[in-house]
Amino acid sequence: MGGAKFQLGAMMFLQYAIWGAWAPVLSAHLFGELSFTGAQVGFVYSLLPLATIIAPFVGGQLADRYFASEKVIAVLQLAGGGMLMYASTVTEYGELVTVMLVYCLLYAPTLALTNSIAMSNLESSEDEFGRVRVWGTIGWIAAGWALTAWRTMGGAGSGDMLMLAGVFSIVMGLQSFMLPHTPPNKESSSPWAFLEALRMLGDRNFATFMAISFVVATELQFYYVLTGPYLESARIGIASASVPAVMTIAQIAEIFVVAVVLSWFLKKYGMRATLALGVIAWPIRYVIFAIGAPWWLVVASLTLHGFCYVFFFVAAFIYVDGLAPPDIRGSAQSLIAIVTLGIGSFVGSNFAGWVQNRFTVDGVTDWTTVFLVPCAITIGCAVAYLLFFKDDREPAVAN
Repeated sequence: MGGAKFQLGAMMFLQYAIWGAWAPVLSAHLFGELSFTGAQVGFVYSLLPLATIIAPFVGGQLADRYFASEKVIAVLQLAGGGMLMYASTVTEYGELVTVMLVYCLLYAPTLALTNSIAMSNLESSEDEFGRVRVWGTIGWIAAGWALTAWRTMGGAGSGDMLMLAGVFSIVMGLQSFMLPHTPPNKESSSPWAFLEALRMLGDRNFATFMAISFVVATELQFYYVLTGPYLESARIGIASASVPAVMTIAQIAEIFVVAVVLSWFLKKYGMRATLALGVIAWPIRYVIFAIGAPWWLVVASLTLHGFCYVFFFVAAFIYVDGLAPPDIRGSAQSLIAIVTLGIGSFVGSNFAGWVQNRFTVDGVTDWTTVFLVPCAITIGCAVAYLLFFKDDREPAVAN
């Protein structure tokens, strides 16, 4: 991998190592050590989606019109690292919500900006983006294994996942200054890039795609918020120290799908078939979670995350990049981030927490009923997608 691609790969590694350090296991810490309720845990997890509704258009506007993208990312990650380290020491619910909201407002814009800066510096996003994005998955895995190793050696402490994420964030802030220089576009006739991105919703197919993406994103949160506690429950029985490493099985599968399968499948079958397979993989995983036995099948079903996430969400960012004019790509990536990682995940986090509360009696959760809810909803998404979405660019993609 060349110098620029190496830096972009390192960027992706750190971007998702930050998220992967805390997202899979923070809920178990909040339920266990801090004794938060399901609704409280769901709300904490909804803070990043909430921030993704508010912040990315600001980040996209700054990068598209005013400042170099790599400098925007650097400043946000350095400030975010400090907030994460402080959050690792907080145990009171109200204070943790405040600190995590500030952190999430700093981190949220970087989710879209890292995609945008990568695609801006690649010759073909459809051919090359997967091989750069795969380093994000490797970073997520590395964070989980690092946390497990730390705990296995006796270093476990309250909030250790947030401290590790803070370290990764500081490192990424410094590394971002070495990214390929990506200046704002000075030639656009419109000063408001995000308004141009919103006009893309006037296309029926694109609006349909965004609506289904929103619903699918709500159901992703059942995986992020509840899989950790589910694996630790008496029903599955995986030790707390092992859960971070076990959950990286999903990302190991994701590496193979994003690095090997995605580009080939896009070229051979086109964007519509790729997204369709991504949607269909979701209810299969949740059916296995609902059955809950044998335990090894539940663990093995984590590999479906490779298709669930890559064939839908990674492919979705590529799809939007192909549709957006060059001078609004940062804002277009922010738009899809707002709909999926923002509004969809905000609704989904609170919904997942509510469902877990609704089907928990005397501290015992009915996991079968809990996971049948996202199973039914994602089946509906798959049917709606196949009936209503058409990709007008498909012949060009398949060539």
